[in-house]
Amino acid sequence: MAAAKEFPPEKIRSIAVEVASLLKERKETVSLHTGVTHCIRRLTQETKTGYKGPTTDIVAGLATNVRPKLGATYCVSESGTAGPTGGNTPNRTPGYVALAVATESGTYKRELSTGHGGDREANMIQFAVEGLVLLRDVIKGDAKL
Repeated sequence: MAAAKEFPPEKIRSIAVEVASLLKERKETVSLHTGVTHCIRRLTQETKTGYKGPTTDIVAGLATNVRPKLGATYCVSESGTAGPTGGNTPNRTPGYVALAVATESGTYKRELSTGHGGDREANMIQFAVEGLVLLRDVIKGDAKL
């Protein structure tokens, strides 16, 4: 029997604790909207027709739409290509992630490649870390619109 893995991984836990402390201090809330595939039905017909994988514009639109409906201070949205397989465009390459954090005053976007190639687990952990880092940066006022 394989040894149980620690959950959440330390890499996620440390940034999650930092973000949770900031949210508690400020009495603010966060909602999460993850993965675009199951949300396509909420997009406009024009967006559906032209869909070619995750983008910052798509996740920003989802975060902006969901935040007020849930009454949260912030809404984090992400979609990426975790692997091990992908496509032939940069946003369909394993390790690519599009992130957005919506606030009342605007929506912050970030996209990146983790550098983990087709390692699905490593990519998913890094996606979570990067989403939390963007949220922390937004909360602290360090992110740019």
